[in-house]
Amino acid sequence: MVTLRPRVYRFAYVLVRSPDEADDLTQAALERAMTRHEQWQEGTRLDSWLFKIVHNLWLNRLSAENVRRQHRPALSLVPTEEDGVRNAESRLTLALVRRLIDKLPQDQRMALLLIVVEGLSYREAADVLEVSVGTVTSRLARARIALRAALDDEAPRTAAGTLAGGGL
Repeated sequence: MVTLRPRVYRFAYVLVRSPDEADDLTQAALERAMTRHEQWQEGTRLDSWLFKIVHNLWLNRLSAENVRRQHRPALSLVPTEEDGVRNAESRLTLALVRRLIDKLPQDQRMALLLIVVEGLSYREAADVLEVSVGTVTSRLARARIALRAALDDEAPRTAAGTLAGGGL
């Protein structure tokens, strides 16, 4: 479980959008996993089980609070050292992609994170989210289409701003 903590935290962060709340959710999930370790089925993926616990805890918190969480700013992408134009362009692209991902509906963001970032199968992601594989497939496809369209819309503005010296 210790080696999975960063991945569990990353998933929790996508849900709650706050480093402190993500840490709390991660700790609660790991505590629940340790106290209920007998519920994990031998031969199944431990990471999927932990993601499922995080997801359920998050849903429970939403129900208890009966309030939707507000959008929180993304983590800072400031590098530790400058690497010239290439580094700056990479940071701008990453910041743009993160902003565009943040604009996706929550269900699409979660499907994208679980499959693309965490490497779960469609079935495993469906189990974590308690939806059908078809729903996960649809959410992921819509997320990819939305990101591609948003990137296509941003590319001309970014290039024009860069050429004019204005940046983003």
